[in-house]
Amino acid sequence: MVTKEVTKFDIAEYLDDDVMILEYLNSVLEDGNAEDIKTALGHVAKARGMSKIAEETGLSRPSLYKALSHGSKPQFDTILKVLRAVGGTLNIPTA
Repeated sequence: MVTKEVTKFDIAEYLDDDVMILEYLNSVLEDGNAEDIKTALGHVAKARGMSKIAEETGLSRPSLYKALSHGSKPQFDTILKVLRAVGGTLNIPTA
């Protein structure tokens, strides 16, 4: 009997360029809830490098991991810092 090893899917491994990251974030921002958005920011931060994002946001790595972990309730300011550090912005389209 042949056994196959199953590995856990990690989307951060596929977020390897700016276009992919922005498409991913825009999709989650459009369709997701607050938990989905926080999780997506965590994936992008991991893809870009948690140490780099921590440095750019002024947060420690442990604080960053904690803020983006499941069930956490980060401050809006923290979310904005991470969003900006990964190259994102918030825009309200004009009518």
